[in-house]
Formats: sequence, structure tokens, C-alpha cells
Amino acid sequence: MRDRLLSTAAGVRAAGFALALLPGFLVAADAGAADIPPQSAQSKQQVEQLTGRWKEHFADAATPEKRAAAFRSFMADNPEPARVQIRHMDADGVEADLIWPARLHHPLGRRGILYVHGGGFHGGSPRTHRLLAGSLAKAASSDVLVIDYRLVPEGRYPAQIDDIRTAYRWMLENGYESGNIILAGDGTGANLAIEAVLRQKKAGRQLPAAVIALSPVTDLSASGVSMTSNAATDPVITKAGIEALAKPYLGATAPDNPDVSPLFADLSGLPPLFLQVSDSEALLDDTLRLADKAKAAGVEVTLEVWPGLIHGWQLFPHLLADADSSNQRVAEFAMRHFADTPQQ
Repeated sequence: MRDRLLSTAAGVRAAGFALALLPGFLVAADAGAADIPPQSAQSKQQVEQLTGRWKEHFADAATPEKRAAAFRSFMADNPEPARVQIRHMDADGVEADLIWPARLHHPLGRRGILYVHGGGFHGGSPRTHRLLAGSLAKAASSDVLVIDYRLVPEGRYPAQIDDIRTAYRWMLENGYESGNIILAGDGTGANLAIEAVLRQKKAGRQLPAAVIALSPVTDLSASGVSMTSNAATDPVITKAGIEALAKPYLGATAPDNPDVSPLFADLSGLPPLFLQVSDSEALLDDTLRLADKAKAAGVEVTLEVWPGLIHGWQLFPHLLADADSSNQRVAEFAMRHFADTPQQ
């Protein structure tokens, strides 16, 4: 694992990242980011338990449609977030949940995270990501708008990206300034979030203050080395799975088209970018290669590589201590980049 990570991260090193080897894994980060601690024995046990549950639950989910249904039922066991308020919203035709901290005098409409849920273009919803969104709302002292964008098969590219841009415009028209909006997402949701910002940039429109991408799918052609080298340690994402999810989403669009795979896009001019991934994920190379390219394009990049976790670990703060810790770091990044810094 150590040798493979060193090889995989060669481009990241060349782009100027500070690299530090801790026992058993690689930490890659910008000069201002703190090192991630080695995985604890407690964390390993928690991940093993969650992985066992995941494999059992998804054993018969052989198609994207069945995986979407299995994901929905798996996430239904997550508890509701505590100490937040939730309001259903219509953001110019895009359904969404607005989540904010249940605090006295929390200023609605001042700071907002526009969150794009993952789920392989076929699944996921504001409900599946409510616990994560609630934890970010509290930790970042921010509103979180989780959008219910169109899914395959009803919605295909570029419908999802259009929905994100519609929701972003709605936020701008309803009291949020661009410097106080952060676009965030996980997995395929992170892919869509980055592509939406690239569309905004190309159109000369207002950009958000920053972008947060958790284990992003940046290459729909699934060409990363870790797609195969991490196959044994990733129970969630596979090369074949990415290809199966991408085909109905893309239609006639090529998977390496920069309009759908941000790894191949011109990243210059993007706002600050926060990337978080585990060293055992199939998407490790998707993340490292994007960090490399963005850094080379002059983008401010913060990259965190966590040891031994599974794709989507941030969704389970009630089960994984590392999810609590990593989500806190996501929130701290958001707070540093809001123009109107929260008072803690």
C-alpha cells in the first residue's frame, strides 16, 4: 500500500503539495493543513462492522436501480439529526430541504452550504444525507440547502447540473451573497457540484466562495489505478459500477468529456477547493489527480487523505468516530471561507 500510494501521488508531489507518511498511509495536504492521525483500533472495528452491514445489505443489488433502492433503505436506519430545524423548500422548481441550527437568533439567509447528495446519479435524496447535512449546519453555523435534483432515468445529463445552477441562483436571489455560499457534494454529487461551478465560470457568472468535494467521482471513464488496486478494500465503489452508473446518465456524451468529468476540464479560476478521501477507496486516484491538476492551475487546494475508511463514511457520524472528526474539518474549512465568518 505504501509503495502504491507513493506512485499514485507522484503528480501531487510535483504540484507542490506537502506529503507526509504516517504509519500505513499517506497524508497529502496543502501547507496549511494539519496531518490526519493514524487510524485507531476503535476506528478499524467500527469500519469493519459498518462494512459487514453494507455488504450484507447490498448483496443482491446487482443493477443501479436495485442499488439505489438498497441505499435508500440502508440510510433509512440513520437517526434524524438533533438540534436542527428543517423546512421543505421550492427553489425555483427544484425541491430541497433547508436545514439550520436550532439556535436562538441564528441568522437565516446569511451563510449557506448548497449540498449535492451522492447516490450514483440514480439514487440518494435529502433524506439519505440529512444526518451529514445537519452535522455540517451545526458545526459550520450555516444553513444547508440539500437539493432533490433530477435522477436517472427521468433526468439525464445535463439536467442534474441545471438543477444545481437553478438552486444556486435561487439562493443568490433570496438573501445569500456569493461570498457566503459554499457548494458541496459527495461521490457523484461532488462531480455534479464541480461541474456546476465550471459552468458558472464559463458563463461569467458569480462563483461560490469555495467548493467541498468528498470522495469525488472526477473521471467517469474510471481510468484511475486505484479503481483496481483498491478493489479489495472498497465495498462501495467498483470500476464496473462506475461504468454502469455513468452510461444511462451520459447518453451519447463521452465519459472523458470535460463537461461531465472535471478531471479533464480547465480548472483555472475555480474558487478554493477542499478534497477529502480515504486511502482505501477506489476513488483515491480520482481525488489525487484532481488535486494535482487544480493545484497546477493555480487553485487553492486543501487535500485530506484519511486511513482505512469506506466511501461515504461521512454519512455515519453516529457510527464512526472518524466521521465526526472529518465532518468537523469540513465545517472548519467552510467557516474559514465564508465572507461573513461565524462567531463561535
